[in-house]
Amino acid sequence: MKSLLTTEKPSQHEVDYFLGVEIDLRRRLAEQRRAELEAEEQRAARELHYMHCPKCGMRLEEILLSDVRIDKCFGCHGLWLDDGELERISGKDTGFLPRLLHLFRPAASNPSQ
Repeated sequence: MKSLLTTEKPSQHEVDYFLGVEIDLRRRLAEQRRAELEAEEQRAARELHYMHCPKCGMRLEEILLSDVRIDKCFGCHGLWLDDGELERISGKDTGFLPRLLHLFRPAASNPSQ
């Protein structure tokens, strides 16, 4: 019966092979860590900035006007539309936009009050 233990040194090809396997494993682990950190950074950034006004930083409030949800900042009176909302608004009747503008004018500059 042949012994499993050997005193022979591994060949250079064998060393190169296992070195390559080790390098590939470390590369994959580093890529996985980078992806996990990137996902965590994206989650943290979303948590920090989601539904905050890009102009003044105040919290945005969603209001429903007809069937369109619009993000409104009551700090700077900014109006923010999500993707596709402008097209939905522009497809409304001609009285829709004046009602929208009247709704979002600051109280001080609204002559009807």
